[in-house]
Amino acid sequence: MPNILVIAHRGASGERPEHTIESYRLAIEEGADYIEPDLVMTRDGVLIARHENEIGATTDVAQHPEFAARRRTQTIDGDIMTGWFTEDFSLAEIKTLRARERLPELRPQNTAFDGRFSVPTFDEIMQLAADAKRRRGGAVKIGVYPETKHPAHFAAIGLPLEQAVLDALQRHDYAAEGDPVFIQSFEPHNLRQLRGMTRLPLVQLLEHELGDLGRIASYADGIGIAKSLASDEGVRAAHAVNLKVHVWTFRAENEFLPADLQSGGLPSAHGDLDAEIQRFLRRGIDGFFVDFPAIGVRVRDAYISGVQPEHQPLTETNLPGNRLQGR
Repeated sequence: MPNILVIAHRGASGERPEHTIESYRLAIEEGADYIEPDLVMTRDGVLIARHENEIGATTDVAQHPEFAARRRTQTIDGDIMTGWFTEDFSLAEIKTLRARERLPELRPQNTAFDGRFSVPTFDEIMQLAADAKRRRGGAVKIGVYPETKHPAHFAAIGLPLEQAVLDALQRHDYAAEGDPVFIQSFEPHNLRQLRGMTRLPLVQLLEHELGDLGRIASYADGIGIAKSLASDEGVRAAHAVNLKVHVWTFRAENEFLPADLQSGGLPSAHGDLDAEIQRFLRRGIDGFFVDFPAIGVRVRDAYISGVQPEHQPLTETNLPGNRLQGR
């Protein structure tokens, strides 16, 4: 049977504020194969989980008068950003902040958890995975799928991410060949550097085009691609050079669904996420990132139980366009 991975995107981020221990814990309880932390670094060199190093939108830092003077503007990977940045805070200071829902208009139910959860370190996330393994009797490890965020930026300010990520994985016994780990990045240089440091699987993230898949296969084991790139032809081309194909991001809200699968009218209403996932499974993908892991697991399991060992091709390949919201 096909081995299709359900990757909990920032945890169960459709049901809890993203990148919190509670979000990852719920994802594990719902049966996700992998939990996905985005990693940035504090001033004192500690990896923490945030979608960006700018934390104004995902924490209550703006409500801390003692940090008001830390707000600034800088250019990161060519984009001008204004806010509060993790590299300006020690871990002790980060731990005084509390997480907030990043998409309150689309996920108002998650705002009930605003202020309740702290910002976790990568070590705390790895410990959660280790604890979950023990509760399962020690037989199966929970997969971890970290993304290095803005590695060139952090390297330029003297806070390189690469060795820190590998050291954390080593500390928690996730560094051996065959361990359930993927390390992902948008930056090819970062992945090439990691390839010289580890044999753990690496994933090149792609948003706008597939590019030279043969070249990517020289340093990566898979591609993590936006849904718009995951056509039948694209999946076949990646598999032809032995690249795994993981697709992002599946979300239940109408805002993120193609028009024919929306329902209820409001952008925040939930449409037919099951049907969207099924469309991509039939294209032969090897895994997918989802904000609602329970739905992803249910659809994946039903699909596997109902197909032959080989994925069945999808005859219709053109999905209605939907606005990109970023990973």
